Amino acid sequence: MSDPVAPLKNHKPTHEFFIGIDSDGCAFDTMEVKHKECFIPNIIKYWDLQPISKFARAAAEFVNLYSKWRGINRFPALTMTFDLLSEWEKVRERGWKAPDVPNLRKWIETESKLGNPALDAYCKAHNEADMHRTLAWSKAVNVTVADIVKEGLPPFPHVRESLEKARERADMLVCSQTPTEALVREWEEQGIGHFVFAIAGQEMGTKGQHIAYATEGRYEKSKMLMIGDAPGDMKAARTNGALFYPINPGEEETSWKRLHDEALDKFFNGTYAGAYEEALIKEFDSYLPDTPPWKK
Repeated sequence: MSDPVAPLKNHKPTHEFFIGIDSDGCAFDTMEVKHKECFIPNIIKYWDLQPISKFARAAAEFVNLYSKWRGINRFPALTMTFDLLSEWEKVRERGWKAPDVPNLRKWIETESKLGNPALDAYCKAHNEADMHRTLAWSKAVNVTVADIVKEGLPPFPHVRESLEKARERADMLVCSQTPTEALVREWEEQGIGHFVFAIAGQEMGTKGQHIAYATEGRYEKSKMLMIGDAPGDMKAARTNGALFYPINPGEEETSWKRLHDEALDKFFNGTYAGAYEEALIKEFDSYLPDTPPWKK
């Protein structure tokens, strides 16, 4: 069986700089449609949340779109949604009890490649109701995404121009927690797949692992940059000693234009780290709260 991360581990640099790029919500305006039209309706359907659907929708949107957990893997996002609902007084007044998913919680803690292939293999080896239910939900999400997020969803304005500029001096990699098949389809459909040397999805590990596999011993830390729209992207950068460029949620066009017009030049000439990066991250932090609005 071939190693799914071989394209990353075998990568040989062609430039002295490295740039990792998140996809959903960062390069592509797909976060809202995927969560609101694909993930959340299937959460309500597969986990019997119809009696509290408006609360379930609010909790799932907060976790996946409007909080510091934006962009996390679907499986921890699911359990976090259940936990938020369990703590919500209005939900408790309705007598709702969260689905019992002990095996899912344990799997999330122990599995490094949180994707359908690993979950499918687990389910074939274990007869655990919560895991089989999780797999049915996750497969349904992918089917719905393929059906609804069709061709024609372009990257944000200024993405293409930024990639064009960056490829002159940097090797680029897509680092995402979206299934690889969907990522490849989206990047190839829009004609921007050729800008990157590989596209890494959830089956290839975490974003931090993607960067490590592709860069270890090959680039100077000061010449590595991760571009992302979520704190998890910043964590992936920091884990590898890389710099971070934030795409501010709701201000994606402005963020990409600033990258093209200003930040890339600073990165390449060695003046990005320090006060400039710190100011960008401080601004980024202000966009994503850690307390849901119903708790304020």
